[in-house]
Amino acid sequence: MPKNYTLKQCSDLLQSKQASASELAQEYLAAIAQDNAGLNAFVTLDKDRTIAEAKAADTLIQQGLATPLTGVPIAYKDIFCQQGWRSACCSKMLDNFIAPYTATVVQNLLDAGMVTLGRTNMDEFAMGSTTESSHYGITRNPWQHEHVPGGSSGGSAAVIAARLAPAALGSDTGGSIRQPASHCGITGLKPTYGVVSRFGMIAYASSFDQAGPMAQTAEDCALLLNSMAGFDEYDSTSIERDKEDYTRDLNRPLQGLRVGLPREFFGEGLDTQVHASIDNVLELLKKQGAEIVDVTLPHTELSIPAYYVLASAEASTNLSRYDGVRYGHRATEFSNLDEMYSNSRAEGFGDEVKRRIMIGTYVLSHGYYDAYYLKAQKLRRMVANDFQTVLHQCDIILAPVAPTAAPALASHNNDPVQMYLSDIYTVSLNLAGLPGIAIPAGFTSSGLPVGVQLIGNYFAESRLLGVAHQIQQHSDWHTRTPFEH
Repeated sequence: MPKNYTLKQCSDLLQSKQASASELAQEYLAAIAQDNAGLNAFVTLDKDRTIAEAKAADTLIQQGLATPLTGVPIAYKDIFCQQGWRSACCSKMLDNFIAPYTATVVQNLLDAGMVTLGRTNMDEFAMGSTTESSHYGITRNPWQHEHVPGGSSGGSAAVIAARLAPAALGSDTGGSIRQPASHCGITGLKPTYGVVSRFGMIAYASSFDQAGPMAQTAEDCALLLNSMAGFDEYDSTSIERDKEDYTRDLNRPLQGLRVGLPREFFGEGLDTQVHASIDNVLELLKKQGAEIVDVTLPHTELSIPAYYVLASAEASTNLSRYDGVRYGHRATEFSNLDEMYSNSRAEGFGDEVKRRIMIGTYVLSHGYYDAYYLKAQKLRRMVANDFQTVLHQCDIILAPVAPTAAPALASHNNDPVQMYLSDIYTVSLNLAGLPGIAIPAGFTSSGLPVGVQLIGNYFAESRLLGVAHQIQQHSDWHTRTPFEH
């Protein structure tokens, strides 16, 4: 197992030449070879390519051309394309797909000199909250293997928690960075929609999907976001704005910070141990001079139905391209073109993906568009307006990430609605396009991690990272590992 390096510590080791990128990569590859079989967190590895990238990083460091990220290893969720790597979205449909191009966000990190460790497991096409719907099998929570790591970026969260990588890239459509970060005791940031390019990120729901950094600490996430963010002409939803330094508020005091507590997030259904962990963070904030403000987000309970109508509708449209013609899985038995389409899709997609395609097709169909899709769009605007009202009363919002700690494996197999409801505290941010960060906030009596969520206004990533960093400077939840448990 590698030492308990944060991304920042890896960077410092490399910059001071106490370790080389090749040595660091070899150390992580050895840990992956030893521990990944028990977790199933990595689904694709290419040792030769990893070592080659590490050697190239060493050359840059020796020439004095390194960035703070040069030589630091990173893992990528299987949703991001990278030329020459299999990018399957953990689906049988794309099991044989080798990306012919590289996602902009991945290219940005490659340009910064980061070293690719491999692809991490995820729910098929990012549809799920447990990383159990993957074509490549379930991922286990490093803290307790009989529990899920969360989803859909469960593999990315698990490799960081297990110290198989110092950082990873995830994607967040309805909480898929923040929820697994909470369940695995790490830090995960969902940026404002449009801050990080979606080009080369395999689409689930295009108006919700957003790439984000996952690491041990808020400082690590800030360093990653510095290289990840930026305008991309290949992404029509990318926001053109000046580059910024996301580390600038890390040492900003919390004196006078107004922290909103939405009453709708602390009602029935919230586990008492999760509530207790949030109370601990509140006390820590108060000691640093923060002011607690009671606020209300009245349309919170409508966010789940609005999200699943809209996201499923977009999924139905996005996944219609997988028909067995140009790429992806093609059925071997069919008698005509229609059968080739239907058989290829029936064999290539798993149950959860089929369920969401059917829901999405239904709500977009003639006679139901106005009743479901159009109404959900109106609810989306109401949810976004609620946040704008509240964020004029406070600087950030503090909330749970999930109602409970990580559930047991297979606990939602027969009740998908219960799985959907586990996203109650996260999907509203995606509806509004706001940034949010999940950080460790304690543990249950059984030793499972619990996270807390900080929510800010548009483009408030730097402030959120600064508040999270100050919490982590006065606590040790983020430093604990499953190996001490």
